[in-house]
Amino acid sequence: MTRSTVPALTAATAVLALAACGGGGSGGGATSILPSAGSPPTVSTPGSGMVEGRAALDGAVAAENNVSVLKTLNHITTIGSAVDPVTGDVNPYGLDVAKVSAGKIEAGDLVVCDFNDRENVQGTGNAIIALHPKPGSVPTHIVDDRSLLGCTEVALAPNGNIWASAFAANDNPIFTPAGSLLTTLPGGPFHGPFGQVFAPHSGPGGTIAAFYESNASDGSIVRINVKPGPKFTFDVIAMGFAVNHGAPGSILGPSGLQYDAASDHLYIVDGASNTLVAFNDASKIPAAGIVVHGTSFSGPFAGHARVVFSGPPLNGPISSALLPDGHLVLGNTLNANGENLMVEITPRGRLLDVKNVDTGAAGALFGMVATGHSDADTNIYFNDDNDNTVKVLTR
Repeated sequence: MTRSTVPALTAATAVLALAACGGGGSGGGATSILPSAGSPPTVSTPGSGMVEGRAALDGAVAAENNVSVLKTLNHITTIGSAVDPVTGDVNPYGLDVAKVSAGKIEAGDLVVCDFNDRENVQGTGNAIIALHPKPGSVPTHIVDDRSLLGCTEVALAPNGNIWASAFAANDNPIFTPAGSLLTTLPGGPFHGPFGQVFAPHSGPGGTIAAFYESNASDGSIVRINVKPGPKFTFDVIAMGFAVNHGAPGSILGPSGLQYDAASDHLYIVDGASNTLVAFNDASKIPAAGIVVHGTSFSGPFAGHARVVFSGPPLNGPISSALLPDGHLVLGNTLNANGENLMVEITPRGRLLDVKNVDTGAAGALFGMVATGHSDADTNIYFNDDNDNTVKVLTR
């Protein structure tokens, strides 16, 4: 695949100060300015490198903790409605936690995007809201914009800028915390954007940080490199994840992206194949590095990929949360018994717990995020599409 480049916006468009933690379990950072929405991309040749093998992957997670956190979280509390107070949009998909106070958002706020419009038509929502992380919160309207059509995920930059995967609009809009559109990243290799996560690590070519984006139409993983200069480049680092080509509301493919900054691991959930996959040293994987073939891999960086878990109890998972101890909790969307199961898995693939968090119709879990510093203070926030709320799972 190719690497594409997008040049800079003018300085008046604001600085992306990558100096603190971002969404999806990431940390660290540096500084850059957002890129221009105007110029066409350029193309460069994919990189190459030596594979590091399965031993490097296993060694990175050799000392994992096998004590379940999910087993200890038995209380579910409603934080507030995810229905946009201006547009009436419903069906919350994307969810992240704000790390700083800026614009309309306060540090700790839960930022949500809605997938459906007020008539509940699948894939026609285009709004982002924020909720304070306490019961009884009232949603704050951040923005509604056509570039957000069919929004499936949000990931917040360290300065509070909101990056979004918009499936129906087929773009990747970036908004300020005040709701101003900065760019849609035109020219990006987007094919039904479905998942997104921030990562602070450097990658090939001297990148400062990156956002990883997954495509549900062609099963690809894109690294959106944030570079000095300033500009963004795009590397399609992986192809071949399973997709079901489902209509909005029944889409399955690579999603639920999580990034562990401590190990430079990128985790990908695939509801079409019921798998959890890990990419080791994700920042070092170049364009065309990995090709996925079900539960095996090829390509020059195939040794950086492994299947963490495959099969039951995974059943159409779309969302995930990275816990402070490195465990992952995945959210199923399919279940013959009408359950909405969270599934806790260690980085080495040990199944620790399964918990039903909604006894209503199956398919309610679409956005999840964990907070805390240890097992003792871990909370899992999640979107519940059965009643269009954000809830929290606590001790």
